[in-house]
Amino acid sequence: MRIPFPSGRRERDGTALVIVLWIALGLVSIALYFGNACALELRAADHRVASIEALHALDGAARYAMYVLTNTDQPGVLPAPTTYQREAVAVGDARFWFLGRDTTAVQSASPDKPFFGLVDECSKLNLNTATVAMLTNLPGMTPELAAAIVDWRDADGDLTDGGAEDDFYLRLNPPYHCKNAPFESIEELRLVAGADMEVLFGEDTNLNGVLDPNENDGPGSLPADNRDGHLDAGILEHVTVHSRQPTALPDGTALVNVGTAGALQRVAPLLQEHLGSDRANQILGSLGGGPGGGNNTTFRSVLEFYIRSRMTANEFAQIETNLMASAAQNAPAPVNVNTASETVLACIPGIGIDNASSLVAFRLANADRLDSLAWVAEALPRANALQAGPYLAGHSYQYSADVVAVGHNGHGYRRVRYVIDTSGTTARIVARRDLGHLGWALGREVREKQQLLLTQNQR
Repeated sequence: MRIPFPSGRRERDGTALVIVLWIALGLVSIALYFGNACALELRAADHRVASIEALHALDGAARYAMYVLTNTDQPGVLPAPTTYQREAVAVGDARFWFLGRDTTAVQSASPDKPFFGLVDECSKLNLNTATVAMLTNLPGMTPELAAAIVDWRDADGDLTDGGAEDDFYLRLNPPYHCKNAPFESIEELRLVAGADMEVLFGEDTNLNGVLDPNENDGPGSLPADNRDGHLDAGILEHVTVHSRQPTALPDGTALVNVGTAGALQRVAPLLQEHLGSDRANQILGSLGGGPGGGNNTTFRSVLEFYIRSRMTANEFAQIETNLMASAAQNAPAPVNVNTASETVLACIPGIGIDNASSLVAFRLANADRLDSLAWVAEALPRANALQAGPYLAGHSYQYSADVVAVGHNGHGYRRVRYVIDTSGTTARIVARRDLGHLGWALGREVREKQQLLLTQNQR
């Protein structure tokens, strides 16, 4: 006989089942929540570890750059990129790249991928010494901005034609004074009247020298660009504040100054040491330094000394690194004609737009003759070479290492630009600038390689 259950008991059992189901659902939700939270924490920890790895890679890259620049076979000469590691260099599980510039590239073409290497700071115009005329020749520069740059750095309050002094800056909101002192960084340009972001950066918003997709899509995304397949770089690409001409070699040997009275008396022992007494006397005679003469002979540049001396290029190469034509302590160095881009060379008096391309072409065709300034006298007419001489150098002692690093699996992206001075007995870092906020700088190809490695590691 079937005994029926009371209806109240069935209701209690149904209620209990619903409660149990809700509790089970809650526990599952909590488990999923904490599982997801743990996964996020694990991922965050992994990225943090990658970031620390990249940070140590940056430090290792800076030390490696100083080692390369200190132990070069030719002091004062930028090492060839093939002589050191510069791309995807392993530091444990991390990798670093030296993001550089190929100043021998055709200026009208935009590279499809970054060039890797150290950068010669003396291949650029120095903001603290370039004239208004030189600055005006930079792409995107206006005469007003060039004048404002000179007004910002000079020590007086006199207004350069078209420039800006306190009367302009004190009307801004917030107001500030014109500095009237030398630039300490190129980023300081942002404070100068007329230096907007488009002028400073051009289309190269991440300062990597590469035409990235967002820099060649017209109005599709920032920055504003003309979608012409060519990278229009801003003036930051071509200027520096770190180039300096030392008064002594890295080993402490004082340079012989040919720019002041008594130059021939000072240079005579150097000529005799390297070329012998007979040849030294011949050269001094060509320079007007015979017996009892030459006390007041001076030279506006080392290149003028070479041209007037009638030395051979090989003879000049033996003594050029020991010469200078300025008595100022730590004077900003002239532009290194062996490493400067066509754009920068076009700003130099005596070279200009008319001669810059032919000078670069001569340099490329005679790469084995760049051990001194002598080749410039052959590549330019004499009058042009003499005019350009005071603005040119054949050696450099300040370099920048724009280091990009990632940790394991391509995570932890970091980028820091170091400026290294090698003019002393040991290389030292004189400036450090974090550029990570500018975004990915290694181009599409490297990004795809990193993503491929990540996919392989996750399998």
